[in-house]
Amino acid sequence: MTRAPVDTIVAPLFPRGLPWVNAPAGGVSAIQRGRPMLVEFWDFCRPSSMRTLPYVKAWHERYGPAGLRVIGVHCPGFEASRAEQAVRDAVARLGIEHRVLIDSELEVWREYENLGWPARYLFDGHARLFDYHYGEGAYADTELAIQELVDVRLEPLEPLRPEEVPGALLEPQTEDQAGAYSGRYEAGGVWAVLDGAGTVTVNGGEAPGGRELTVAHPGAYPLIEHERHTVSELHMEIGAGVRCLATCFTPGIAP
Repeated sequence: MTRAPVDTIVAPLFPRGLPWVNAPAGGVSAIQRGRPMLVEFWDFCRPSSMRTLPYVKAWHERYGPAGLRVIGVHCPGFEASRAEQAVRDAVARLGIEHRVLIDSELEVWREYENLGWPARYLFDGHARLFDYHYGEGAYADTELAIQELVDVRLEPLEPLRPEEVPGALLEPQTEDQAGAYSGRYEAGGVWAVLDGAGTVTVNGGEAPGGRELTVAHPGAYPLIEHERHTVSELHMEIGAGVRCLATCFTPGIAP
Protein backbone atom coordinates (compact mmCIF):
# COMPACT_ATOMS: atom_id res chain seq x y z
CA MET A 1 0.00 0.00 0.00
CA THR A 2 1.10 3.59 -0.61
CA ARG A 3 0.09 5.18 2.64
CA ALA A 4 0.22 8.92 3.14
CA PRO A 5 3.51 9.95 4.80
CA VAL A 6 1.59 11.97 7.39
CA ASP A 7 -2.05 12.13 8.44
CA THR A 8 -2.41 15.90 8.02
CA ILE A 9 -2.72 16.13 4.19
CA VAL A 10 -6.27 17.36 3.70
CA ALA A 11 -8.34 17.04 0.52
CA PRO A 12 -8.60 20.38 -1.31
CA LEU A 13 -12.11 21.75 -1.62
CA PHE A 14 -13.70 21.26 -5.01
CA PRO A 15 -13.93 24.62 -6.84
CA ARG A 16 -17.39 26.11 -7.06
CA GLY A 17 -19.00 26.44 -10.46
CA LEU A 18 -17.59 23.31 -12.09
CA PRO A 19 -20.18 20.97 -13.63
CA TRP A 20 -21.00 17.63 -12.02
CA VAL A 21 -22.64 14.43 -13.21
CA ASN A 22 -24.58 12.14 -10.84
CA ALA A 23 -24.27 14.63 -7.97
CA PRO A 24 -27.15 16.30 -6.11
CA ALA A 25 -27.55 20.00 -6.81
CA GLY A 26 -26.04 22.09 -4.05
CA GLY A 27 -24.58 19.08 -2.25
CA VAL A 28 -21.04 19.26 -3.57
CA SER A 29 -19.40 20.82 -0.52
CA ALA A 30 -20.77 18.11 1.76
CA ILE A 31 -19.23 15.27 -0.22
CA GLN A 32 -15.89 15.58 1.53
CA ARG A 33 -17.21 15.53 5.09
CA GLY A 34 -18.11 12.63 7.35
CA ARG A 35 -17.36 9.71 5.03
CA PRO A 36 -14.28 8.19 3.40
CA MET A 37 -13.75 9.48 -0.13
CA LEU A 38 -11.96 8.03 -3.14
CA VAL A 39 -10.93 10.61 -5.76
CA GLU A 40 -10.01 9.14 -9.15
CA PHE A 41 -8.48 11.30 -11.89
CA TRP A 42 -9.42 9.87 -15.27
CA ASP A 43 -10.06 10.59 -18.94
CA PHE A 44 -12.36 8.55 -21.15
CA CYS A 45 -9.84 8.94 -23.98
CA ARG A 46 -7.02 7.36 -21.96
CA PRO A 47 -6.70 3.55 -22.26
CA SER A 48 -5.16 3.36 -18.78
CA SER A 49 -8.22 5.10 -17.33
CA MET A 50 -10.57 2.79 -19.18
CA ARG A 51 -8.71 -0.29 -17.92
CA THR A 52 -8.99 0.99 -14.34
CA LEU A 53 -12.63 2.05 -14.59
CA PRO A 54 -14.21 -1.39 -13.91
CA TYR A 55 -12.49 -1.51 -10.53
CA VAL A 56 -13.63 2.01 -9.60
CA LYS A 57 -17.22 1.19 -10.56
CA ALA A 58 -17.10 -2.01 -8.54
CA TRP A 59 -15.76 -0.22 -5.45
CA HIS A 60 -18.60 2.26 -5.67
CA GLU A 61 -21.10 -0.58 -5.83
CA ARG A 62 -19.44 -2.64 -3.11
CA TYR A 63 -18.60 0.02 -0.54
CA GLY A 64 -20.94 2.92 -1.30
CA PRO A 65 -23.61 1.45 1.00
CA ALA A 66 -20.99 1.32 3.79
CA GLY A 67 -20.20 5.03 3.39
CA LEU A 68 -17.53 5.32 0.68
CA ARG A 69 -17.92 8.29 -1.64
CA VAL A 70 -16.33 7.80 -5.06
CA ILE A 71 -15.53 10.95 -7.05
CA GLY A 72 -14.28 10.68 -10.61
CA VAL A 73 -12.48 13.88 -11.60
CA HIS A 74 -12.47 13.97 -15.38
CA CYS A 75 -9.45 15.82 -16.75
CA PRO A 76 -8.95 15.80 -20.52
CA GLY A 77 -5.69 14.62 -22.01
CA PHE A 78 -7.00 15.20 -25.53
CA GLU A 79 -9.08 17.97 -27.05
CA ALA A 80 -11.70 15.36 -27.98
CA SER A 81 -12.45 14.74 -24.29
CA ARG A 82 -12.59 18.39 -23.21
CA ALA A 83 -16.20 19.32 -23.99
CA GLU A 84 -18.67 19.00 -21.13
CA GLN A 85 -21.28 17.22 -23.26
CA ALA A 86 -18.70 14.70 -24.47
CA VAL A 87 -17.94 13.82 -20.85
CA ARG A 88 -21.63 13.55 -19.97
CA ASP A 89 -22.18 11.28 -22.96
CA ALA A 90 -19.23 9.10 -21.95
CA VAL A 91 -20.46 8.78 -18.35
CA ALA A 92 -23.85 7.59 -19.64
CA ARG A 93 -22.33 5.30 -22.27
CA LEU A 94 -19.95 3.68 -19.77
CA GLY A 95 -22.64 3.12 -17.15
CA ILE A 96 -20.88 5.20 -14.49
CA GLU A 97 -23.08 5.76 -11.44
CA HIS A 98 -20.64 7.44 -9.06
CA ARG A 99 -20.19 11.21 -9.00
CA VAL A 100 -18.08 12.77 -11.73
CA LEU A 101 -16.63 16.29 -11.61
CA ILE A 102 -15.86 17.75 -15.04
CA ASP A 103 -12.51 19.53 -14.68
CA SER A 104 -11.95 20.62 -18.28
CA GLU A 105 -9.46 23.38 -17.37
CA LEU A 106 -7.53 21.15 -14.90
CA GLU A 107 -8.31 23.32 -11.87
CA VAL A 108 -8.64 20.35 -9.51
CA TRP A 109 -5.67 18.67 -11.19
CA ARG A 110 -3.49 21.63 -10.23
CA GLU A 111 -4.89 21.77 -6.68
CA TYR A 112 -3.81 18.16 -6.20
CA GLU A 113 -0.53 18.66 -8.09
CA ASN A 114 -1.56 15.51 -9.91
CA LEU A 115 0.95 13.63 -12.04
CA GLY A 116 -1.04 11.68 -14.62
CA TRP A 117 -3.87 9.29 -15.52
CA PRO A 118 -5.18 7.40 -13.73
CA ALA A 119 -4.44 8.57 -10.22
CA ARG A 120 -6.41 7.81 -7.08
CA TYR A 121 -6.42 9.40 -3.65
CA LEU A 122 -8.23 7.80 -0.72
CA PHE A 123 -9.25 10.08 2.15
CA ASP A 124 -10.59 9.12 5.56
CA GLY A 125 -13.82 10.44 7.10
CA HIS A 126 -12.03 13.64 8.11
CA ALA A 127 -10.86 14.32 4.51
CA ARG A 128 -7.26 13.40 5.42
CA LEU A 129 -5.17 11.50 2.88
CA PHE A 130 -4.98 7.83 3.82
CA ASP A 131 -3.72 6.03 0.71
CA TYR A 132 -2.84 6.93 -2.90
CA HIS A 133 -1.66 5.35 -6.14
CA TYR A 134 -0.49 6.62 -9.54
CA GLY A 135 -1.10 4.62 -12.69
CA GLU A 136 -2.68 1.24 -13.20
CA GLY A 137 -2.38 -1.64 -10.77
CA ALA A 138 -2.36 -2.10 -6.96
CA TYR A 139 -6.11 -2.69 -7.06
CA ALA A 140 -6.13 -5.17 -4.17
CA ASP A 141 -4.07 -2.76 -2.06
CA THR A 142 -6.54 0.06 -2.68
CA GLU A 143 -9.51 -2.17 -1.92
CA LEU A 144 -8.00 -3.35 1.37
CA ALA A 145 -7.39 0.28 2.35
CA ILE A 146 -11.03 1.08 1.53
CA GLN A 147 -12.17 -1.85 3.66
CA GLU A 148 -10.10 -0.58 6.57
CA LEU A 149 -11.86 2.80 6.43
CA VAL A 150 -15.43 1.52 5.98
CA ASP A 151 -14.96 -1.50 8.29
CA VAL A 152 -16.11 -4.05 5.73
CA ARG A 153 -14.32 -7.32 5.04
CA LEU A 154 -14.82 -8.92 1.63
CA GLU A 155 -12.59 -10.94 -0.65
CA PRO A 156 -10.94 -8.33 -2.93
CA LEU A 157 -12.01 -8.30 -6.56
CA GLU A 158 -10.39 -10.88 -8.79
CA PRO A 159 -7.88 -9.37 -11.25
CA LEU A 160 -9.54 -8.71 -14.59
CA ARG A 161 -6.38 -9.37 -16.63
CA PRO A 162 -3.32 -11.63 -16.17
CA GLU A 163 -0.98 -8.65 -15.97
CA GLU A 164 -2.94 -7.31 -12.97
CA VAL A 165 -2.30 -10.34 -10.78
CA PRO A 166 -0.14 -9.20 -7.83
CA GLY A 167 3.48 -10.13 -8.47
CA ALA A 168 3.02 -10.67 -12.22
CA LEU A 169 6.27 -10.13 -14.14
CA LEU A 170 5.71 -7.58 -16.91
CA GLU A 171 7.79 -6.70 -19.95
CA PRO A 172 8.17 -3.04 -20.99
CA GLN A 173 5.86 -2.19 -23.87
CA THR A 174 6.39 0.03 -26.90
CA GLU A 175 5.91 3.71 -26.06
CA ASP A 176 2.66 5.40 -27.03
CA GLN A 177 2.72 7.07 -30.44
CA ALA A 178 1.04 10.28 -31.56
CA GLY A 179 -1.52 9.70 -34.30
CA ALA A 180 -2.06 6.47 -36.22
CA TYR A 181 0.89 4.11 -35.96
CA SER A 182 1.72 1.18 -38.20
CA GLY A 183 4.79 -0.98 -37.70
CA ARG A 184 6.48 -3.31 -35.26
CA TYR A 185 5.53 -3.21 -31.59
CA GLU A 186 5.97 -5.11 -28.34
CA ALA A 187 3.05 -5.11 -25.90
CA GLY A 188 0.25 -7.01 -24.25
CA GLY A 189 -2.35 -4.97 -26.12
CA VAL A 190 -2.94 -2.08 -28.51
CA TRP A 191 -5.48 0.74 -28.21
CA ALA A 192 -6.28 3.76 -30.36
CA VAL A 193 -7.64 7.13 -29.28
CA LEU A 194 -10.19 7.98 -31.96
CA ASP A 195 -12.58 10.81 -32.77
CA GLY A 196 -15.19 11.34 -35.43
CA ALA A 197 -17.42 8.79 -37.16
CA GLY A 198 -16.49 6.03 -39.55
CA THR A 199 -14.43 2.85 -39.62
CA VAL A 200 -10.91 1.76 -38.75
CA THR A 201 -9.40 -1.40 -40.21
CA VAL A 202 -6.73 -3.21 -38.20
CA ASN A 203 -4.32 -5.67 -39.86
CA GLY A 204 -6.46 -6.12 -42.92
CA GLY A 205 -9.71 -6.59 -41.05
CA GLU A 206 -9.68 -10.39 -41.30
CA ALA A 207 -8.98 -13.01 -38.65
CA PRO A 208 -6.61 -14.00 -37.25
CA GLY A 209 -5.30 -10.76 -35.76
CA GLY A 210 -7.38 -8.36 -37.82
CA ARG A 211 -10.62 -6.53 -37.29
CA GLU A 212 -12.75 -3.65 -38.50
CA LEU A 213 -14.31 -1.40 -35.91
CA THR A 214 -16.95 1.29 -36.08
CA VAL A 215 -16.21 4.67 -34.54
CA ALA A 216 -19.27 6.59 -33.37
CA HIS A 217 -17.89 8.81 -30.59
CA PRO A 218 -14.57 10.03 -29.20
CA GLY A 219 -12.82 7.59 -26.91
CA ALA A 220 -10.19 4.93 -26.35
CA TYR A 221 -10.84 1.86 -28.49
CA PRO A 222 -9.16 -1.52 -27.88
CA LEU A 223 -7.66 -2.90 -31.09
CA ILE A 224 -5.65 -5.99 -30.11
CA GLU A 225 -5.37 -8.04 -26.92
CA HIS A 226 -2.63 -10.65 -26.51
CA GLU A 227 -2.50 -13.29 -23.77
CA ARG A 228 0.99 -12.09 -22.82
CA HIS A 229 3.77 -9.76 -23.98
CA THR A 230 4.05 -10.21 -27.74
CA VAL A 231 6.22 -8.93 -30.57
CA SER A 232 4.04 -8.27 -33.60
CA GLU A 233 3.14 -5.93 -36.46
CA LEU A 234 0.34 -3.36 -36.55
CA HIS A 235 -1.25 -1.85 -39.63
CA MET A 236 -4.09 0.64 -39.26
CA GLU A 237 -6.23 2.09 -42.01
CA ILE A 238 -8.17 5.14 -40.85
CA GLY A 239 -11.43 5.65 -42.75
CA ALA A 240 -12.92 8.93 -43.86
CA GLY A 241 -14.45 10.92 -41.02
CA VAL A 242 -12.18 9.43 -38.34
CA ARG A 243 -9.14 10.94 -36.66
CA CYS A 244 -6.62 8.86 -34.75
CA LEU A 245 -5.15 11.01 -31.99
CA ALA A 246 -2.80 8.40 -30.52
CA THR A 247 -1.85 4.73 -30.63
CA CYS A 248 -1.29 3.31 -27.15
CA PHE A 249 0.32 0.08 -25.96
CA THR A 250 -0.50 -1.75 -22.74
CA PRO A 251 1.76 -4.08 -20.74
CA GLY A 252 1.69 -7.85 -20.90
CA ILE A 253 3.08 -10.60 -18.69
CA ALA A 254 6.52 -11.88 -19.61
CA PRO A 255 6.53 -14.87 -21.96
